[in-house]
Amino acid sequence: MAFWITSAVGVVIAYLLGSAPTGYLAGKLLRGIDIREHGSKSTGATNVLRTLGKWPALAVLIVDVLKGVAAIIMARSFCPWLAAKFSATPPTALDLQAWVPWTVGLAGIAVLLGHGRSIWLNFTGGKSAATGLGVLLAMSWPVGLGAATTFGIVLASTRIVSLSSILAALTAIVLVCVFDHPLPYQLLVIAGGLYVIVRHRANIGRLLAGTEPRLGQTGPEPKAEAQA
Repeated sequence: MAFWITSAVGVVIAYLLGSAPTGYLAGKLLRGIDIREHGSKSTGATNVLRTLGKWPALAVLIVDVLKGVAAIIMARSFCPWLAAKFSATPPTALDLQAWVPWTVGLAGIAVLLGHGRSIWLNFTGGKSAATGLGVLLAMSWPVGLGAATTFGIVLASTRIVSLSSILAALTAIVLVCVFDHPLPYQLLVIAGGLYVIVRHRANIGRLLAGTEPRLGQTGPEPKAEAQA
């Protein structure tokens, strides 16, 4: 019972980690602006790059990745430790092997939802690509490295961040199914990857129309509703 209580607490903490509005805080602290009123209206690192510059964007990117890493480490290590510490009958190694992956999967989804739908920003936020990369690297570094490599190659060849993120998410889905990972990890990556893609639905429309701006270019101001 204690394990499930601590797991539920861990999921809430993961959501709150994801909800930390890094890009929004960067805009407020550096220029006194609400970054959701500029550029693509997103709080992610790409819009920070367009609005605030490369160094703030790099800082936001690193912190957003670390949010995903922290959520997975907490679910994998801290939650079982806490459950064992406070439970009258600590879970066995077999129980942990069976159930910890589910806690990890739920925490991974929670941190992605937190980043994209932050409780501190009226449930708006970024597109969860950077936080998703952190989740992948902490959960399975080969899958994370494969997704990051795809992102880098596509970005270098097209200079379109949204296309790079979408293809990286698809790569992660393929790799987690090819490699021998527990079912909860597979479900996490499939659900998380699809979530990231759905968050880019406005970008997909512009990609199909040929109007998606490349890195360094200024595109048309998208509607706030589409980029929330």
